[in-house]
Amino acid sequence: MIRARTTFFTQVWALVRQVPRGQVVTYGQVAALLGTPRAARAVGWALRALPAAHDDVPWHRVLGFGGRISLRDGAGPSEQRRRLRAEGVRFIGERVDLRRHTWQPVISAGRVRARAAHRPQGQGGAGKPKSSQARRRS
Repeated sequence: MIRARTTFFTQVWALVRQVPRGQVVTYGQVAALLGTPRAARAVGWALRALPAAHDDVPWHRVLGFGGRISLRDGAGPSEQRRRLRAEGVRFIGERVDLRRHTWQPVISAGRVRARAAHRPQGQGGAGKPKSSQARRRS
């Protein structure tokens, strides 16, 4: 049981590390992406158990249902709001604007990857269609 929980916690931390600055996920979204859609509370437990040495895990980007900051003891909720605002995350009342800030990862072959940042056409060749010869090579 301890081993399974540790593995799940490690998976949660690894997935949350991929959430880009200025974007958020919900506990339920993290659980679903890990293949355990009914484990939203366990995601919360994993983040609560986050060792101080794991300061590279952006815990503040994980929210409750509907974009709510989950209540907990201490300065956690105000610290979470402060960090999100510093990243440019917009609030509507007490909730994060999920339409604007929800992370939509790329899922391929059962693995979750961060979506590449969008570059408008004309910046360093990004966005230009490939030639037919380049398409055949890739």
